[in-house]
Amino acid sequence: MPASRTLIALAALTLLAACGESTSDRALSGGAIGAGVGAAGAAATGHSVLGGAAIGGAVGAGTGAATSKK
Repeated sequence: MPASRTLIALAALTLLAACGESTSDRALSGGAIGAGVGAAGAAATGHSVLGGAAIGGAVGAGTGAATSKK
């Protein structure tokens, strides 16, 4: 996947991290989305898929927890 498509996908998924009624809902959905994107990005670039999933999940969960419902 070209870098521009990856960046567009990451931007779209970051916006989706705010989905959820509560902070924990947003943290869980953000973590799941981040893990998927991290794993895919790591696989596409030849890096550790588990490492990418762990980093992406942590970043996604943090972003989801930091967002508000509005």
